[in-house]
Amino acid sequence: MKLTATGMKAIAAAAVMVTALAVPAATSSPSAIAYAAAAVPPGLSCDTGKHANDEYTGYALCRNNGGAPQTFWVHLVCGWAPDVDGEHVTLNPGQSGQSTAHCGRLGTGIGEISVQP
Repeated sequence: MKLTATGMKAIAAAAVMVTALAVPAATSSPSAIAYAAAAVPPGLSCDTGKHANDEYTGYALCRNNGGAPQTFWVHLVCGWAPDVDGEHVTLNPGQSGQSTAHCGRLGTGIGEISVQP
């Protein structure tokens, strides 16, 4: 079978497209999800993540660096299951606290974690 120049260009273009599509999929993993996609409320410094032993449980651990009480809670985007909010936590200046939430097992797990004011 003899390939023409047009046929070779089409094969090269298809190879480039497949490579371009494959690279993001190969570099993303469940641990590479952007958990701090939403901005943290002013006056709080927060760490977010998944529980070490349960990938369906997410948390926001925050410290109030401001001069007034602040209330926050964690919000989880849960894929196929409904999104969930954690308990509301009020911190006085200088205090730290944690809000946790749990995605339903029938879902695809945590897709995003954010801190809500």
